[in-house]
Amino acid sequence: MAVTAPGAEPLDPDAPAARTRPARTGRGLTLLLIGLGGAVGTSIRAALEGAYPSAVGAWPWATFFINVSGAFVLAVLLETLSVTGPDEGWRRRVRFGVGTGLLGGYTTYSTFMVEAARLGRSGAYLTAFGYTTVSLVLGFAAALAGMLAVAALHRRWAHT
Repeated sequence: MAVTAPGAEPLDPDAPAARTRPARTGRGLTLLLIGLGGAVGTSIRAALEGAYPSAVGAWPWATFFINVSGAFVLAVLLETLSVTGPDEGWRRRVRFGVGTGLLGGYTTYSTFMVEAARLGRSGAYLTAFGYTTVSLVLGFAAALAGMLAVAALHRRWAHT
């Protein structure tokens, strides 16, 4: 039995496959958006950490603020994009450029872990434990708050 496309002649399984151009994936644009966003986000983080350095053994307030605020903003962004339509076109570009790039460069799990280890090495074990615990719990709570806020606003706008 010959395989056919809807409305087409039967395909000959012995005929050479027609050459087609691969679908454009926009990979170059995606990488550019991620790179530009990452450069901006990393620059903002570096400026904040430079402006508010933490003393040895003290709570790293700059990284703490960066990670908690970044979790909130990322959740707001992703929830907003998801309630406004499918992950394609401009939404996907915003997700990659702002979410993966800018906010990925802005937030920093690696610095968070290095600072926690430094606190421990300086003998500030309780501060290190508190910093890691509070950062993770408040980061999760900030993300949840961001998602819930957007969901509530979306429901409100949908009913007006």
